[in-house]
Amino acid sequence: MYPAPLVMPMKAELTAAGFEDLTTPEQVDSAVSQSGTHLMVVNSVCGCAAGAARPGVKMSLQGDGPRPNKLTTVFAGFDTDAVAQARKHFTPYPPSSPSIALFKDGKLVHFIERHHIEGRSAEMIAEHLKQAYAEFCN
Repeated sequence: MYPAPLVMPMKAELTAAGFEDLTTPEQVDSAVSQSGTHLMVVNSVCGCAAGAARPGVKMSLQGDGPRPNKLTTVFAGFDTDAVAQARKHFTPYPPSSPSIALFKDGKLVHFIERHHIEGRSAEMIAEHLKQAYAEFCN
């Protein structure tokens, strides 16, 4: 597990942007089971999370246009039970961090794996997410 002093500032990047930090399996299940649209970010300490995933997710929520009703995050390598529970909802995708999941009425409708984040800019991630919001968050 990563030390809290390392993780907490990275968690704060998303919680300051309105994301609820889920730390237990029960919180994950409760969030996923709600109706409406729900964006869940599997946050991590890696460089692609810092350089593309977190900034891209935050950019995707700016401006006009559809967006998810609920925003949550779990942190890989820190909130291990919550992440393990979240990954159960990501089937058939393998474990990946960072990653970004979009749910609609409790069903996974869009998923961005780490290999779709690595090597891409925050702007590319934001645009990818905005397209998913336009399709699923109306």
